[in-house]
Amino acid sequence: MSRISQCFKKLKADGQTALIPYVTAGDPEPWVTVPLLHALVDAGADIIELGIPFSDPMSDGPVIQKACERALKNDVSVKSVLEMVKKFREKNSETPIVLMGYANPIEAIGYPTFAKLAKEAGVDGVLTVDVPPEESDDFRQIMDEHEIDTIYLVAPTTSNERMSMIASYARGFIYYVSIKGVTGSASLDVTEVNNKLALLRERTDLPLGVGFGIRDGKSAAAVAEIADAVVVGSTLVKCIEEHAQRLEELPAAVAGLVAEMRHAINARDLAKA
Repeated sequence: MSRISQCFKKLKADGQTALIPYVTAGDPEPWVTVPLLHALVDAGADIIELGIPFSDPMSDGPVIQKACERALKNDVSVKSVLEMVKKFREKNSETPIVLMGYANPIEAIGYPTFAKLAKEAGVDGVLTVDVPPEESDDFRQIMDEHEIDTIYLVAPTTSNERMSMIASYARGFIYYVSIKGVTGSASLDVTEVNNKLALLRERTDLPLGVGFGIRDGKSAAAVAEIADAVVVGSTLVKCIEEHAQRLEELPAAVAGLVAEMRHAINARDLAKA
């Protein structure tokens, strides 16, 4: 059983919803990332989604696009990100790490090499936005061989047939994109999301995470009512941008936002129990 599956199993037994924060590796400076990851865990993160910087992050809005630009100016590569994970693992062997990114940087070093290095570093899952399930057989097989979960996205526009395909391919959990558009855009409709999650649950026993449109404790708690995991990114990355010139304050500031969401989610979980 993967670290991701173990995490969700424990949370379910405890009646808790997972909180999954996203940050871009190497933003705003490479040395900040590992202390930031530890601060996120201390604030209540259950799983961490760590972005691999890419020059054309098509599914991301301006906030995360700028984060990628800042990280790339620091020459942060796939191997740099894996070194950060390895450093994080020196003090934390339990919190699952999911790498989120795009195919090009991974393909540049080759799927087998990437999988081997990712496994050695302590990566638990990979979400590649632009590798659709229809074209992921080789990638999925290599990740499976290295016991790395492949995470897939389901969108509001995903057909029932395609949902069934994704459900059969996915490992760890399924990430439901709560709004149409890029990260950081629009507002989520919890009722609409709940209806889509119900269709997904007919097709899989995997945990369902919901991201996009989660900005604060209130929206995090609303999603916790209907999902197994709350994924938050743009709000945290915006906070990182605002503290780019005050790096000593950055981990605590971002962790404060995560702690607020953790508190709100916990309160909602208690009310559901």
